[in-house]
Amino acid sequence: MKYKRIILKLSGEALADTKGILDQKKLASVANIIRQIHDSGVELAIVVGAGNIWRGRLASQIGIEQSTGDYMGMLGTIINALAIQSAVEQNGLVCKVLSSINVNQVCEPYIRRRAIHHLEKGQVVIFAGGTGNPYFTTDTTATLRALEIGAEAIFMAKNKVDGVFDSDPRVNKDAKLIPELSFREVIERKLGVMDLTAVAMLEGKNVVIHVFNMDREELFMEILNGAKIGTVIK
Repeated sequence: MKYKRIILKLSGEALADTKGILDQKKLASVANIIRQIHDSGVELAIVVGAGNIWRGRLASQIGIEQSTGDYMGMLGTIINALAIQSAVEQNGLVCKVLSSINVNQVCEPYIRRRAIHHLEKGQVVIFAGGTGNPYFTTDTTATLRALEIGAEAIFMAKNKVDGVFDSDPRVNKDAKLIPELSFREVIERKLGVMDLTAVAMLEGKNVVIHVFNMDREELFMEILNGAKIGTVIK
C-alpha cells in the first residue's frame, strides 16, 4: 500500500438520504469501504462532519450565538460517529470513538497516545466532537489529527465531486479538473476544497490530501495502490 496510516474525512451528508439524517445503505457502503482499507493493512482513522444534522450557518438564521451553534455541531458529529461505529462493528471490526468533548457514557475521551495505541492494535478509530473548540471546522479537525497521529494522507471523500475544479462544475459545464495542487496554490486561489485554515496548517508538512468522488467505492483502494485519481494536494 502507498500509505501506512491515513485519515478518512467524511461529510455528514455522505451518511444521509433525502428522507432522513442517516441512511442504512450509505452507512453499509461506508463500512464496506472501511473494511477494505483495514484489510489492506492500512491504519485508518476517520473524521466525520455533522452537515446532515446541523450546519453552523443555521445558528445565526434562528438567533443562536455562534459558539453555541458550533457546540451543537460537535454533538452532531458524535451522533454520526456512533452510527459509523455500529455499521463498522456489524462488519466484524473493532472500532473506537474518541471525542474531543466529554461524553464518557457513549465514547472515550480523545487522548493522542490512546488513539495511536488503538491504531497500532489494528482497530478503526473515529475522531468525534470536532477540535473541541468553537470556530473550527471538521476539516481543521482532520488536519490537526493527521499531524498529531502521524498520518501520511487525508482522503477527502466528496459527494458526487470528482476533485478540485478551476470553477464550480455545477455552474460552469466547461470547468476543468485540476489533477495536482500545492497547499499554497489552494490558499492563494481560495479554492473551496476545504477550510483554508486547515490547508494553512499543512503547508510545509509531509501530508498529502486526496480529493475524489466517494460514490465509487473502488477508488479508495485504487488510490491506496498508487493510482492518480481526482486531485492531489501536497
